[in-house]
Amino acid sequence: MLALLAPMVLMGCAFSPGKFTSSLTILADRSFTFSYQGEVIAVDLAGEMAKGMGDAFKGLGDDEDKSETSATAMLRATSWQDDVPTIEGDDPDSDADDAEDAAQKEAKFRAIAEALTKEAGYRSVTYKGDGVFLIDYRISGKLTHNFLWPYNLDAEVIFPFVIIEMRGQNQVRVKAPAFGDNDSPGKGKSGGKDKLDGTFTLVTDGELVSQNNEDGATTQGNRRTVTWKATPLTKDAPMAVIRVAPLS
Repeated sequence: MLALLAPMVLMGCAFSPGKFTSSLTILADRSFTFSYQGEVIAVDLAGEMAKGMGDAFKGLGDDEDKSETSATAMLRATSWQDDVPTIEGDDPDSDADDAEDAAQKEAKFRAIAEALTKEAGYRSVTYKGDGVFLIDYRISGKLTHNFLWPYNLDAEVIFPFVIIEMRGQNQVRVKAPAFGDNDSPGKGKSGGKDKLDGTFTLVTDGELVSQNNEDGATTQGNRRTVTWKATPLTKDAPMAVIRVAPLS
């Protein structure tokens, strides 16, 4: 169990959208523009896992309790939230330790903000405190390879909100896992999804092969538009397949 959890624990936190507006334009010639303006919220991944493991091991025997204690202690060591419940056998953190952990957390998040400002597309990144970033991002390019955002190894941002995948020679698939409840890191009200409030708009002049918005697409001129609303109650993350010019 510890071996399986280790890579996730080392990351420390995931990221979830808060209040935002996002749009993606994909044209038939494979040119695209993606934008995101709004909040990005850090989710205490280790803390959430520690709480989940604590609940899972309740009522088990002594051997299982010992296993739970060691695993949960490891997760708590990487957690930056103050509300992770104390498990029997753990020593409560001292006020000094809490203050030091909080300072380290804030320093880490400010470093993440600084790292992101050096990346192409980030027009502004402001850390507002308490794990909340205010981001203005916009980038344009040609879809000759997969695209995902956000992604930054230096800043340890590796859970994408939006993914564009190449599908054969003449199709692309758009998925926005963070804008719904299915298969999204940090999902659930305790994981930051309670703050999800935004819209994701897809515009294309290519053939819209499929999309999962029950309201369908609107047409203006030669372009079709699909707009998804993202809230804590949203179950299906946005998804669409578009036919574009073949790769040369």
